[in-house]
Amino acid sequence: MQTPLSPPRAAYIHVPFCAHRCGYCDFTVIARRDDLAGDYLRALERELSSLGQPRAVDTLFIGGGTPTHLSAQDLETLLAIVNRWLPLAPDAEFSVEANPAGFTTETVGILHKQGVNRVSLGVQSFSTPLLRTLERDHDADTIQTAAAALRGQIDNFGFDLIYAVPGQTLADWRESLDRAVALEPAHISTYGLTYEKGTAFWTRRSQRSLSPVADALEAEMYAAAVDGLPQRGFVQYELSNFARPGRESRHNAVYWQGLPYYGFGPGAASYVGGTRCTNHRSVTTWLKRVLAGESGVGDSETLTPENRAREALWLGLRRVGGIDRNSFAARFEINLDALAGSELPRLIAAGWIDDDGRSIRLTRAGRFMADTVAASFL
Repeated sequence: MQTPLSPPRAAYIHVPFCAHRCGYCDFTVIARRDDLAGDYLRALERELSSLGQPRAVDTLFIGGGTPTHLSAQDLETLLAIVNRWLPLAPDAEFSVEANPAGFTTETVGILHKQGVNRVSLGVQSFSTPLLRTLERDHDADTIQTAAAALRGQIDNFGFDLIYAVPGQTLADWRESLDRAVALEPAHISTYGLTYEKGTAFWTRRSQRSLSPVADALEAEMYAAAVDGLPQRGFVQYELSNFARPGRESRHNAVYWQGLPYYGFGPGAASYVGGTRCTNHRSVTTWLKRVLAGESGVGDSETLTPENRAREALWLGLRRVGGIDRNSFAARFEINLDALAGSELPRLIAAGWIDDDGRSIRLTRAGRFMADTVAASFL
């Protein structure tokens, strides 16, 4: 059984390049600087070489940014570098994020050739006006073209969708869900739009040039996914994630179980030996430091045994299946009930957590209050 102190069997690679930074984006992204791709690939290989030797992984995730924004040659080079240092174990899951715009059969061919067997498309919406509000550079036809390119080569593909977009109605959201399901993805992720400090959307909301939807409407939209997608064969296995049986994201499950993982690239986080490290979010700072032979890490924190368990508690509750008491105790050597203290009976009484004696999990009502529940255990 893996524990937080076991050697990682998962890795995340961050690719920061994008054609454009969307107004809501708070990720480590650099737009219109494709000239830095060569330096990025050299720095990434140097950072990976800090492993000392290749490390086999069970799950590998390349995100961004837009990994598929790279040129065909640079994308092949990226995948070759990653495969050399992080070889895939048998039956491994290898995921790559992609945007529908510019996603071609050539791109799919490169991914497939290099062992990628799962793709997550940043669809966000099927409504042209809402895509414009989100500052996306694709439309519904582009989404269909991308899905067609994947089918037959990488059938395990999923869509990311955003709800609670300014101006969006419940009917708009239901239509996006319907059109997503019609394209037969294996996975659908649904995220409520957030306004992160420092983003253009945060500024526009502060200036009242962008109006968030009402909380009640946002809750109705979430309920439409929670209730509607399972009726269409998608099992909700995590607060924001729905999948066909057997198509759940194995990589994300590593995070939710509090297990270790490697992280490489600007802004990437790692969790190794009980220490969490986050690389510099400035792409140019990360490049300068790594290419100079220095560490790209910006911040690090070593978690105490109790903090490791406490973090795993609130992350584990994100999974619809919840947390098994015996497994939790075996991995963290801490009794779950003792760790939760008086908060657990209070949350059970509130109707937000269900306890069958063997495990605890969020109730349907609790899924709508997940942030409040999580804060109770921090």
